Amino acid sequence: MATEEVNKPQSLPPYPELILKALEALNEPSGSSKSAISKYIESTYGELPDSTVLGNQLNKMKDSGELVFSKNNYLKADPSAPPKRGRGRPPKPKAPVSPGTVVSPPRPRGRPPKDPNAPPKSPKPKPTPGSGRPRGRPRKIPRSPAATVAPATVSSGRPRGRPPKVKPQLREVSVDL
Repeated sequence: MATEEVNKPQSLPPYPELILKALEALNEPSGSSKSAISKYIESTYGELPDSTVLGNQLNKMKDSGELVFSKNNYLKADPSAPPKRGRGRPPKPKAPVSPGTVVSPPRPRGRPPKDPNAPPKSPKPKPTPGSGRPRGRPRKIPRSPAATVAPATVSSGRPRGRPPKVKPQLREVSVDL
């Protein structure tokens, strides 16, 4: 029973504390890289349980403004620096409302509900089936066998397709030596 208590791994402080202590101890002017922070924590506290947790915590602290990420290094945020603005165009400043003005709630989004007291609409008149052309692609009209033979016999005197390329005639050249 006593051996179990001795072999227990020491409990680590929360990751944000570990990261801030590592940054203070490393004290590099351009900031410390993720690998430098993890090496410091491993040398001080022993093996980290999971290496991906450190990256997630660094990203959380960067997003919350506790750390500044610059040139692949993490720095402690300067308390006197202005807060980082998000991406995109900033929202327009709202005009101040005078105290006597009553502000109405904004219009609801989406399609308005149907009025239950409104009279029912008359259904659209359906077109009669005999009026105009039928819907869809027209039917292919089958040709009679006699009609298919007739155009083949009639010719205009020209063969079908591209005419053959005309090759120039070769002449014999005599060489006298």
